[in-house]
Amino acid sequence: MARWSAGHPWRAIAGWFLFVALCLGAGIAVGGNAATSADFRVGEAGRAEAMAADGGLQQKPVERVLISAGAGRLGEAMTAAQDVAGRMKGLPEVESVGAPVRSADGTAVRVDVTMKGPELDGKKHVAPLRAQTALVQAAHPALRVEETGGPSVSKGVEELRGKDLSRTEVIALPVTLITLLLVFGSVGLAVLPLLLALSSIAAAVGLSLLASHAFPDAGVGTNVILLIGMAVGVDYTLFYLKRAREERARSGGRLSPRAAVEVAAATSGRAVVVSGLAVAVSSATLYLADDVIFSSIATGAIIVTLVAVVSSFTVLPAVLVRLGTRAERRGHDRRRGRGGERDGAGRVTAAVLRPVSRHPVATLVVAVLAMVALALPVLGMRLTDMGRETHPRAIPAMRSYDRLNAAFPELKSMHQVVVRADPGRADEVAGALRELARLAKDDPRLAGTAELRTSADRRVSLLELPVPHYVGTDEARSSLADVRREYVPATVGRLGVETAVTGDVARYADYPEHQKEKLPLIVGTLLLVTFAMTVWAFRSVVLGLVGTALNLLSAGASLGVLTLVFQHTWAEGLLGFTSTGSIGSRVPLFLFVILFGLSMDYQVFVISRIREAALRGVPAREAVLDGVGGSAKVVTSAAFVMVTVFASFAFVHIVEMKQMGFALAVAVLLDAAVIRVMILPALMLPLGDRVWWPSRAVARAASGAAFGAGGGMGDDAGRPGAKVG
Repeated sequence: MARWSAGHPWRAIAGWFLFVALCLGAGIAVGGNAATSADFRVGEAGRAEAMAADGGLQQKPVERVLISAGAGRLGEAMTAAQDVAGRMKGLPEVESVGAPVRSADGTAVRVDVTMKGPELDGKKHVAPLRAQTALVQAAHPALRVEETGGPSVSKGVEELRGKDLSRTEVIALPVTLITLLLVFGSVGLAVLPLLLALSSIAAAVGLSLLASHAFPDAGVGTNVILLIGMAVGVDYTLFYLKRAREERARSGGRLSPRAAVEVAAATSGRAVVVSGLAVAVSSATLYLADDVIFSSIATGAIIVTLVAVVSSFTVLPAVLVRLGTRAERRGHDRRRGRGGERDGAGRVTAAVLRPVSRHPVATLVVAVLAMVALALPVLGMRLTDMGRETHPRAIPAMRSYDRLNAAFPELKSMHQVVVRADPGRADEVAGALRELARLAKDDPRLAGTAELRTSADRRVSLLELPVPHYVGTDEARSSLADVRREYVPATVGRLGVETAVTGDVARYADYPEHQKEKLPLIVGTLLLVTFAMTVWAFRSVVLGLVGTALNLLSAGASLGVLTLVFQHTWAEGLLGFTSTGSIGSRVPLFLFVILFGLSMDYQVFVISRIREAALRGVPAREAVLDGVGGSAKVVTSAAFVMVTVFASFAFVHIVEMKQMGFALAVAVLLDAAVIRVMILPALMLPLGDRVWWPSRAVARAASGAAFGAGGGMGDDAGRPGAKVG
């Protein structure tokens, strides 16, 4: 395909942009399919929500208007509350408006507004409600009138995330461009990877809209496409470009751009295909999580990676040929005074490789111990779902949320006991639920008035218990445990009916438990996939084991650093966050899967260079050192680009996104600087040719080279331009 593209450049370029336009156009025309509340249900909380929905008692989007009056102005606050209620009742988005409720200290009044439609759709229709609240504030300037609630907070998070993503692009794009300029010394060649990455992202966004009809989008698909697309898009193009330039330099400029592109396709192009497939297959293991969020992440990562791979052997060869001799010559002219495009290791890499080559075992022991030390904090990692209270206070609705909960602490969270039974037993069920509410009333961890509701068909009943603690607190979690293990069995549980507990606290508690249950299956499958992909790529069981072990080491170390930074408070000022004392429950699984895929980029590229040298008959020791040294510059450049992209996400406001970006940046940095340059060669040097077992290709190449050195027929076996398998 690369050869055809190089031979028909204008057709390939036009075809690519037509492909991008068709993908984006089709996606926009068909539209996306957003995940619904039902898609997010997991565990007992999910079962309870399904039962409640069956009876029409599912949670609705609720907004709350808080009127803070201060001493002596409660009458005016009640007048403003009546004004709010009157305005809200006239809106088509509103289903019902509750009566004004005074705070215990008499300084505030709230009005609860229930919106129409599903819980997750509230943020789409909250603007008219907020506009009416603003009009009430203008009419009562002596009071503070503000609105908050799930829809307002979700809308604020969405807007803040959009601003943060724009900021990451402002950081990542210039740094990436400067890096590529330093690598290539050519504006055209530096801009090319960025343009191809951005076009791949555009095509992937369109395709993801189509894919969302099979795998509903949980709202994270586009973020993943941006995150992964910039990283792999630039990396794949960089690997390809660098190899084409090396081949041109090796031939002294005698190799035509088209011929250089074909050689690059046969070498680095193959590595790109293998690593791209590895990222896609690794990402696919996230489907095993049985979770709509991870399904969205997997879909976005797979699509953008495969599109980036396709661009590397269709439009990229065509563009390189069109840039042609003029662009290549300009790049070589700038390097002529420095000795041309060299394959050897730079000074820093050579300095790192020197102790590796002299004392590989000692280097291996020290480097592995250092990585294990970084991984040790993982043993104390605490996983939690990130509750609403963890959202940044840069969102105005969150500041209102804090004031609302201070005035009405019973609104911080709640438990919902859901019962499904025959309609004839509705009164019996209601009596048992009232008994449960009576028992809970004496529990200091529960407060406020319990509310009992029954469905119109009398099959489903729901008891709501207010909890005056945020979902992540020990009081909230222990009260959930007691409701499930003591209160429910002692009351409604005796009736032999279907019962489950949901609510804010249950959602928060059940999601991490669901992930812990799925983690062994996903990690086990991931290890098997990584092993199989490496064996398939290099025909070596030994390398399969080595690659899997090194990926585990890299992931463990990065998770350890993540725990050290985010579970404590010492780095809060440095990275701009407030520690929750925990790690987001999605982060470790996301990191494991994405890192295992991305690590294959460097692993495949470095080992491919070593294998090429070995197949030319180069001795094992020399092949390892030359392969690592020769690929070090491009691996370092690619890693720097990837680290920049990921690190830019470490400065967003959303804590879980911040943790993901930070962990990936650390992981890629450790993988490129320690794993591939120190530990990998330190492992391969003592193993020698045994590292390729059970493949015999390298052994045959070594024998042929020895025969050729003795005057046989293999005179060009070690020639740099010799054909490789």
